[in-house]
Amino acid sequence: MDNMYTGDLMFQFVPIFIGIIFIIVIGSVIITAVKGVGQWQKNNDSPRLSVPAIVTSKRTNVSRSAENELNSTYTTYYATFEFESGDRTEFVLSGSEYGKLAEGDRGTLSFQGTRYLGFQRSQ
Repeated sequence: MDNMYTGDLMFQFVPIFIGIIFIIVIGSVIITAVKGVGQWQKNNDSPRLSVPAIVTSKRTNVSRSAENELNSTYTTYYATFEFESGDRTEFVLSGSEYGKLAEGDRGTLSFQGTRYLGFQRSQ
């Protein structure tokens, strides 16, 4: 008789558990989307600045994604710039922009909020 109650309990528990996981996943997606839109709007509201800066470091982050039995990798490129005040800021760059920079480069950094717009090297 205990097996009958255990089976009934599983049929009651599993749908609730799956529902909770579904709500957590959908909630995470919604929160991420809202944060992304908020950052995009904040960047749009920020002034475009062009200031003297030095490239202090570069780095990459490689992540993997397995979809439909195909393994894909994605590389995110970062560069850190130091301003005359000594403050540093890291920006996400495209691969082509990343390739144009070298640590120690001096020039004018253009950005808007957290959005990298470009870097013009000094001669």
